[in-house]
Amino acid sequence: MPQLVIEAREASIGTGLIVRRILPFRLRRMVGPFIFMDHAGPVDVQPAAKSSLDVLPHPHIGLSTVSYLFGGQVTHRDSLGVEQIIKPGAVNWMTAGSGIAHSERFEDPDTLAGGTLEMIQTWVALPEKAEESTPCFENYQPEVLPVFTDKGIWMRPIAGNAYGLKNEVKTHSPLFYLHVNMDAGARLNLPDLYSERGIYIAKGSLEVAGTKYTKGQMLVFGRKESPTITAATSTTLMLLGGEPLGERFIWWNFVSSRRERIEQAKADWKAGRIILPPNDNREFIPLPETTSRPSDMPPQAEPLS
Repeated sequence: MPQLVIEAREASIGTGLIVRRILPFRLRRMVGPFIFMDHAGPVDVQPAAKSSLDVLPHPHIGLSTVSYLFGGQVTHRDSLGVEQIIKPGAVNWMTAGSGIAHSERFEDPDTLAGGTLEMIQTWVALPEKAEESTPCFENYQPEVLPVFTDKGIWMRPIAGNAYGLKNEVKTHSPLFYLHVNMDAGARLNLPDLYSERGIYIAKGSLEVAGTKYTKGQMLVFGRKESPTITAATSTTLMLLGGEPLGERFIWWNFVSSRRERIEQAKADWKAGRIILPPNDNREFIPLPETTSRPSDMPPQAEPLS
């Protein structure tokens, strides 16, 4: 049985864009180095309303954002001058390090009107030695993310090492992250190399030790547990986890092992010391007006990434 079952909660990240938030959770801030997870979509809006969904330029420190799409496309722009359209099966991995700003624009009206936009986004906290690293961005196309299939199971490693599968996605600490599709009745064991492991059910349902779990739930396991997952229906899962990094503070879009570093990031954003994307610098999200201190939970109105 899982140590904990997390129920996704609705969160608004903009006009008309509601996501299912999985991490952080009050009883479980992180799973391995993963400190944040949102599931957005499928989104179906009129083309005239698409601009209201855009995530305007906003800052990050101390983490990597990982974007992965099931459908549609999103345009990423950042302080480094990168402009990258991400489509299903590709991975955008942006390491904020000492500080970066980026935006996410939904610029394809056909994607939105057709209800095909669907996106998973996670934040991976950085180990202390990498928290102040130079910001960088990498896009990995599907052809460099090999797919494995066997007996009703399809899986794509997004990052890290699991089941003997790995790719060239650069990470900063031991972790695994996979997209898995299972036919009804297919069975799978969780990777056993890591101290903390999670299963997020994006679609469908599964059974573990005779108990059924459904869409929108994350099951969290420790190293000593070796569950067998059985798909009750055609199911889509995100498997993730790794080794814990120690205590982290999270406030808005900032993650750090030190409270005072987050206070500095707040001041830097307010003073304009974190550079806006040069090709998307006419508007931005201001620092939230709140007196709360860095904690294990972000404010209610934070952007997606």
